[in-house]
Amino acid sequence: MITFKDRITLDEVEKVLYSGEKIAVSEEAMKRVDACYRFLEKFASEKVIYGINTGFGPMAQWRVDDQHLIDLQYNIILSHSTGAGEPLDDVYVKSAMIARLGTVLQCRSGVHTDVAKLLIAFINEGIYPFIPMHGSVGASGDLVQLAHIALCLIGKGEVHYKGEWRDTAEVMRQLGISPLQMHLREGLSITNGTSVMTGISAVNQFYAETLLDWATLDAVWMNEIASSFDDYMAEEENSCRRHAGQQLIARRMRELSEGSLCLKKRAHELYDYGHSDVKVFEHKVQAYYSLRCTPQILGPICDTLQNARQIIEDELNSACDNPIVDPDSQNVYHGGNFHGDYISLEEDKVKIAMVRLAMTAERQLNYLLHDRINGILPPFLNLGTLGLNYGLQACQFTATSTTAECQTLAMPNYVHSIPNNNDNQDIVSMGTNTALICRQVIENCFQVMAVHHIALAQATDCLGIAGKLSPATRKIYDKIREMVPLIVDDTPHYKEIAKVENYLKTDKLNLK
Repeated sequence: MITFKDRITLDEVEKVLYSGEKIAVSEEAMKRVDACYRFLEKFASEKVIYGINTGFGPMAQWRVDDQHLIDLQYNIILSHSTGAGEPLDDVYVKSAMIARLGTVLQCRSGVHTDVAKLLIAFINEGIYPFIPMHGSVGASGDLVQLAHIALCLIGKGEVHYKGEWRDTAEVMRQLGISPLQMHLREGLSITNGTSVMTGISAVNQFYAETLLDWATLDAVWMNEIASSFDDYMAEEENSCRRHAGQQLIARRMRELSEGSLCLKKRAHELYDYGHSDVKVFEHKVQAYYSLRCTPQILGPICDTLQNARQIIEDELNSACDNPIVDPDSQNVYHGGNFHGDYISLEEDKVKIAMVRLAMTAERQLNYLLHDRINGILPPFLNLGTLGLNYGLQACQFTATSTTAECQTLAMPNYVHSIPNNNDNQDIVSMGTNTALICRQVIENCFQVMAVHHIALAQATDCLGIAGKLSPATRKIYDKIREMVPLIVDDTPHYKEIAKVENYLKTDKLNLK
């Protein structure tokens, strides 16, 4: 059981999403939520406060009669449950509900404690509201997608429960959970904010960090196959470039390569003996960029992901609705904390970084399959009869086309603002769209990396060097070979690619 107090960490979110941890909220935190609600209840009397006794958006100029204030809160939920497209997977919905809980725990929303309690119940019981992918422009936050969460909290709509789509009210009755009742501004508060884009981004972050770990190990494995000189990852080489990410990747690569018998020492091979009579060196003095420059390529990706982690965690623990209810200063502030620019810009960065990662893997794959480039391996790693058999030739098509799609998706989405809402929302973040595109790029990256890992194992067998690999790369070679036997005869590989892809997603290296 993880008990949230006043801050939720991404490490805690990861445990809830992937390790089955249940959550609770401390008594002190619940008291603060209640105190904020009580303050607003008293403060709101005889005042004009947006979304409590006014309409929403451009309709804020219209005062709502006191007799309709509860209806007003229901109406924003009902009117905004207008999403379209396929539903988000359970893991993204769960992450979004955690993010919404994080906002409530900032005690600046003025909502009843029942909101927090219901979110906790849905998260712990595995009740996942139907949230369509399309609907958010990311300003006023994720109004449409959050409305779909709110719709289920009030006992309407559909939920995914134990693998089936069911009527929300039926599931709540089965579990003895009462639907949310409106008090002051629960409808507006739940639907207003960045929690869906933040929830998707948190999941993206976990997968992106996993991909970076695999790419770092693969960089070592690639250089083992090429028998590269190991000074490209030397501390002295990388420390004189003042970037933390590059230095961290180089250090991880040194650790992963410990015990390898494949890498060459430049001092021994080229410095210790005279070579004045040699005109052409058979072994490359410097490896191709996709092998030798991996600290410089993966380093910026590492820095980008570390910054994204901080931004996402800060957003997870932000009051991102409007207005902001502040019991400390005894005031209510109207502004735009729901605007999703932080997440949108950051997810564009993560997306671009992941595209670069896929491009690097694709180029490394090309090195392995192109016999005239590597000079040491059969064409397409073909261990059958050349001309009759085709090795991994067609697997490259999949990796190349998938990488090409990533490059197409790399265009920044943060700059695609379209005014709407009677131009009230005249500049918007498109943050949820950005997070969803990033999600697709990450999914593509795993597919490219799956093909790459099959090729790495095949190349290792082509050279017969499994016994010379470092313990770290040998362990992964063994794992891949458990799933994909040595390829000699032509057989379909789509199931093997899917199996390796799933392995890469679920078996984390945890290089931290």
